[in-house]
Amino acid sequence: MGFQKVCRFCEQGARKIDYKDAATLERFLTDRGKILPRRATGSCARHQRQLSTAIKRARLLALVPYIEGYYD
Repeated sequence: MGFQKVCRFCEQGARKIDYKDAATLERFLTDRGKILPRRATGSCARHQRQLSTAIKRARLLALVPYIEGYYD
């Protein structure tokens, strides 16, 4: 059996994940800009859905890039 990760949003008591907090959202992206899965983040199902929606909204507003390192 492995170590069970605890949802950091549940620990903080967060009701909703803010799409304007780009620094927090970038922690849940790969180096190429993909959204990390639940098994890698340790988030619960509810917060993982909120997280993916928040990242997609932040991408739409250009707060977080769609593809990291595309123009390098």
